[in-house]
Amino acid sequence: MARVLFINGGSEGHINPTIGVVQELIARGEEVVYFCIEAFRERIEKTGASVCTFDDQQFIQAFISGGRSYMLERINGLLLTADIVIPSVLEQIKGEHFDYIIHDSMFGCGRILAQILKLPAISSCTSFAQTKALFDKMLEQSFIQAPAETVKPISDRFQSLKAGLEEKYEVEIGSPYEVFCNPAPLTIVYTTKELQPDGEAFDQTYKFVGPALSVRSAQASFDLDEIKGKESIYISLGTVFNQVIDFYKLCFEAFGNTDYTIVMAIGDKIQISDLGKVPRNFIVENYVPQMDVLQHTKLFITHGGMNSTHEGLYCGVPLIVIPQSADQPVIAQQVVHIGAGVILQMQSLTAKQLREAADRVLSRSAFQTAAANIGASFRKSGGYDQAVNEIMEFKRQHRI
Repeated sequence: MARVLFINGGSEGHINPTIGVVQELIARGEEVVYFCIEAFRERIEKTGASVCTFDDQQFIQAFISGGRSYMLERINGLLLTADIVIPSVLEQIKGEHFDYIIHDSMFGCGRILAQILKLPAISSCTSFAQTKALFDKMLEQSFIQAPAETVKPISDRFQSLKAGLEEKYEVEIGSPYEVFCNPAPLTIVYTTKELQPDGEAFDQTYKFVGPALSVRSAQASFDLDEIKGKESIYISLGTVFNQVIDFYKLCFEAFGNTDYTIVMAIGDKIQISDLGKVPRNFIVENYVPQMDVLQHTKLFITHGGMNSTHEGLYCGVPLIVIPQSADQPVIAQQVVHIGAGVILQMQSLTAKQLREAADRVLSRSAFQTAAANIGASFRKSGGYDQAVNEIMEFKRQHRI
């Protein structure tokens, strides 16, 4: 048995893929201590792991203080979180022994903590992986229209923060790529090369294990008989950017009183009563058991978060992706690239466009075939079980 230190920044998209991994690690005899924010304590404790937390409000404030306009500002924000997270982690594990560390790939302190603790490191990548060449190009493009007087202070701040942390913690930070992508001797990527952009560009230190889908605690009950055997459409914009009453009303206009049966999950930040009269063919809930619903769905209208995209495609459901932020535009482009769906833009969207897109995806078998094919690649990739196989092989190679 080995002791594992798992570090994760928090947010549904970064936490959920690790649940099955942690459960399987514990089932194989590992002891896991998991750092996250308080909101996820109960979810992680149910895996059998010990949970420690850091202050999420201080973390967020430090992160956003780096700036939001340019990519390098966000990287500076990640560096600014170091003095929130690192002292908290070190204090809480003082005197404890760990054999290796698993850190989230987009959690800026993960790679730094691995160096401080001198532990063999594994990176947990819940979005698409990035090569350094691709990342550097993206970083350069983010500044392409920025004047020099804007770029220089941001770059100078990165160098200053980097130097300060390197001296304070006796670590090597390297380039912005090391901060943003947290490369490690082993990176577990929770998708397949079939969906990953430029999948063949990654060497053997990257293991594409597919979606690590595990059984989640049911947040809501749902009568699946209401959608079985019907021409059903599922609509959800996830758990973060879902406060869009105008969009939900637009869905009423697009699909109300049609032959489609519509299941729409709106989250807990707005009330169903705020939407006005619900058309007779709509089932509107704050939450639904998403994977259960998707197994009886013909089309998924989604924001294109990695979890939702994986779950929809795993079930062989074609997608209409309406990206909101972060990596969702890239994910949406990949869905289109593999032929499993289409992209719409929220800013200019009309009910007519949404209805026509749904009719097109549902009437063309090529979308269904592409979704089914990528779903098959997911199911044979191994998921969390294969992730832990790779971790066990990493242990063997490092004599842990």
